[in-house]
Amino acid sequence: MTELVPPHGSPTLKPLLLSPDARANELERAKDLKSVPMTTREVSDVLMLGMGAYTPLDGFMGEDDWRGVCDDMKLENGTFWPIPVTVSAASDLADSIAIGEDVALCDAESGEIMAILTVSEKYTIDKGHECRAVYKTDDEAHPGVQKVMAQADVNLGGAVKALSEGEYPEKYASLYLTPEQSRAEFIKKGWARAAAFQTRNPMHRSHEYLAKIAVEVTDGVFIHQVLGALKPGDIPAEVRTDAIQAMIDNYFVEGTVIQAGYPIEMRYAGPREALFHALIRQNFGCSHLIVGRDHAGVGDYYGPFDAHHIFDEIPEGSLVTEALKIDITFFCKKCDGMATAKTCPHDKEDQISISGTQQREMLSTGAEIPKEFSRPEVVAILREYYNSL
Repeated sequence: MTELVPPHGSPTLKPLLLSPDARANELERAKDLKSVPMTTREVSDVLMLGMGAYTPLDGFMGEDDWRGVCDDMKLENGTFWPIPVTVSAASDLADSIAIGEDVALCDAESGEIMAILTVSEKYTIDKGHECRAVYKTDDEAHPGVQKVMAQADVNLGGAVKALSEGEYPEKYASLYLTPEQSRAEFIKKGWARAAAFQTRNPMHRSHEYLAKIAVEVTDGVFIHQVLGALKPGDIPAEVRTDAIQAMIDNYFVEGTVIQAGYPIEMRYAGPREALFHALIRQNFGCSHLIVGRDHAGVGDYYGPFDAHHIFDEIPEGSLVTEALKIDITFFCKKCDGMATAKTCPHDKEDQISISGTQQREMLSTGAEIPKEFSRPEVVAILREYYNSL
């Protein structure tokens, strides 16, 4: 029997989404509860809690967990955890909520009731401290810092009953997999060792090369893309999915890749988020996470390989899922093929490497994109999208 890595910090997955029958009853009850509006990040966290991707959490963190995660990357009980998962409320609303009271957590944009939170704690935090600990900066130009600094004044800690999966199961029917479902897929394929590839962008040839390296050393690759809120200018998930599928269909051996998506919202926390992504992928059943250059970074806040180094700095046994660390990849004209900085001795002028920003500019202006950088089937799909704007 195929044996996968265990869930993080628990012998079994802990999805917090109620059964359909229980959900209907609790939704009716939630209509009479005080309503706490949530940001897109908080909604994303409810969805992740609901599907069991945040196993072993029971809900939103209390103050001791928040502080332990910020300062030592550990929950109060000692379980490794690198990024706070919190929900906040305005002071006047928080003042009106009693400890032990149930409140309805609602999507501030749609008004949908997403969960019921049993409030066990109310506490204020030093937002700057969280930013400096997690993001290594309190510069509000950083998108993750912006989110923390924009939080309401009081954090509410407590257990969660998730009542909704949002639009994801219907909108992304071919992509949306829960950890339980991904594990079932791996077992069905006989994969004991699966490598996750995190992406929020279409995949060009460097990404393809990373995935193929992973196929060589594991049983298969789980291309796992972000379906939550993106940055302005990012390519929509539907277009990205078609482009990635074109690459899989034309350039990978059948049965070696699963493409899926999950409802996380990126925090852009660089090294800490690389650890978080590994923890989440452990819950999805992946033995490895591909960690390339500047994983989950933004701007120049992190060094290109800080996300590699942090896996060597955490205590042994913190995670079962391992980082598959791969250097910068590119097409080398002299090597006449894909290479990395570890395998190619040639100068930069021989290397074809285009940033995501450059590619978007080239697509929007109709400029030719070298076949050494991106597959023609992928470029055709992306160009059609840009021509429709």
